[in-house]
Amino acid sequence: MKKAGILNRHLAGALAELGHGDGVLICDAGMPVPAGPRVVDLAFRAGVPSFAEVLDGLLDELVVEGATAAYEVREANPGAARLLEECLPGLAHVPHDELKALSADARLVVRTGEARPYANVLLRCGVFF
Repeated sequence: MKKAGILNRHLAGALAELGHGDGVLICDAGMPVPAGPRVVDLAFRAGVPSFAEVLDGLLDELVVEGATAAYEVREANPGAARLLEECLPGLAHVPHDELKALSADARLVVRTGEARPYANVLLRCGVFF
């Protein structure tokens, strides 16, 4: 058994398969999950695990060269908006409907137990060298 890092075997395996430019959608429990991408559903109950916990864990594991969130997060969920701005410099914003459309091209969807609206972000993988 792994001693550190992500212990969920489905998530650890999915992360190991990602390459440069692949998209990873981290989403709240209410975000429609697109058909097509691999889905790792971590939701246990409302708020568990939180969006912040999952984002923090994934940012420890991934090289991110770009990120996109919905404009609506700024007004509807200021806490998530602050978190995203702090963790992801250069964060792009698009309308929520466009984020949903973009998420269809993601290679991986990680569903959290977050129960606050618009706690969603699409990450674009970079390379470590």
